[in-house]
Amino acid sequence: MELLDLLSLRPEGWGKPLLDGLWLTIKLALATLPFGLVLGLGLALLIDGKNRWLARSAMLFATTFRALPELLTLFIIYYGGGMLIQWLWQAIFAEPFGEVSGFLAGMIALGIVFSCFASEIFVAALRAIPRGQHEAAASLGLSRSRTFISIIAPQLWRLSLPGLGNLWFVLLKDTSLVSIISLADLMRQTQLAVANTKEPLFFYAVACLIYLAVSMISSSIVGILEIRANRGFARAR
Repeated sequence: MELLDLLSLRPEGWGKPLLDGLWLTIKLALATLPFGLVLGLGLALLIDGKNRWLARSAMLFATTFRALPELLTLFIIYYGGGMLIQWLWQAIFAEPFGEVSGFLAGMIALGIVFSCFASEIFVAALRAIPRGQHEAAASLGLSRSRTFISIIAPQLWRLSLPGLGNLWFVLLKDTSLVSIISLADLMRQTQLAVANTKEPLFFYAVACLIYLAVSMISSSIVGILEIRANRGFARAR
């Protein structure tokens, strides 16, 4: 019973800090997702495009950040990006910029990693869509943007969703890395609780259960999205 008291919401308990850490973890993952999806789609369109130099540059970018450890990418963005911002701000406004947001650095770093893996999924999905559909749309007088929005994007979403769902689970786990830059996410709060209570097994088990619960909820949502994305396709078969 004493261990459960450690999870109380009272000031002496660690329930509220853990909930605050969970909320920050979810916010970080949800903020990173659209950034990573848009950047990943942009990279995929460049890789699958007709401009050879843009395709090679996008491929080099994606390959580089897929090869780097996520923690190293986080350090590069947090420290290297922070130094660059400080230098530019000092050069333009002749005054210090201040401290770089750990949340923003984490979002950019995790978003870049997410986008580089997502670009591979998007490229495979783009190449799985028959080229004849582009030609049919052109024969109907549809512009390239209208063709993409009305014809290609819905199929791209359906084909990419299983792979993107797996990347979402990876993203949820990778958010724990931001504890290294002292961002008070769930893992950081768990470490503080362990340091103060000397109960590592209990609090790490609690963190494990929380991550598992979030993953199970996410899995249900991804499953619903997949059913919805495939409903017309399933009826056609």
